Amino acid sequence: MHPNRLSDIKGFILDMDGTFYLGGRLLPASLRFMDCLARRGLDYLFLTNNSSRDRLYYTEKLRNMGFDAPAKKILTSGEAAARYLHGMQPGARLFVVGTPFLERELQGFGFDLVQDTPDFAVLGFDTTLTYEKLWKLCDFVRLGVPYIATHPDFNCPTDTVTGFMPDIGAMIAFVEAATGCLPTVIGKPQREILDIAMQKMRLEPSQLAIVGDRLYTDIAAGRNGGMLSVLVLSGETKLQDIKDSPHKPDLIFDSLGELAGALERL
Repeated sequence: MHPNRLSDIKGFILDMDGTFYLGGRLLPASLRFMDCLARRGLDYLFLTNNSSRDRLYYTEKLRNMGFDAPAKKILTSGEAAARYLHGMQPGARLFVVGTPFLERELQGFGFDLVQDTPDFAVLGFDTTLTYEKLWKLCDFVRLGVPYIATHPDFNCPTDTVTGFMPDIGAMIAFVEAATGCLPTVIGKPQREILDIAMQKMRLEPSQLAIVGDRLYTDIAAGRNGGMLSVLVLSGETKLQDIKDSPHKPDLIFDSLGELAGALERL
């Protein structure tokens, strides 16, 4: 697809880890890209599958790296799961395998977090994970408690030597191996989180581009949502990965800086 397809876009849904920053540093030209959006009057929404943190954490993190984004411009898979569950059963009893940030997000929507007889079992990217938590989750899943996962990512990009840390996908695989059950997934590439993003931005799919570094979440989300999909090669995906993937991006750029250049040339 020709880059001029960007001329129809009025808003960008932006991945965070591996796209806008990596670890504790902004990726090169991220600020240039945001300046470009501001000059052209284009909207944006940060959309992250990482449910180990909440909107307030990301607001502070971005500020510390040099970019001010209000909380309303950030949507996490944790918030999306909370909105999904609120639509299903407001005030439900939840057993949560997640960080205190995810617990705070869910409690903010009026849910009761419990250890016994939950209405739903919720799995997030839990960096405070214990064997006891996984054991209890498996027990509830075996008993038929509806099982929700905030997102499907197998790895989270980092600025460590290996470049990754295990994400929720590894925890989902553990539960599946023990119970034979898979969860209802809310985050990218599922339509549930995309519908929430579109509601926040008040834009139609044809007016939106989703930008990220992962084929099976970001690019697949673009396809599922009918949006322009833009791959940046600053995170997980390498150019050679695209050939054998079922998820093909509409456009490919090395970074947000190169994408900014394409916008500026329109």
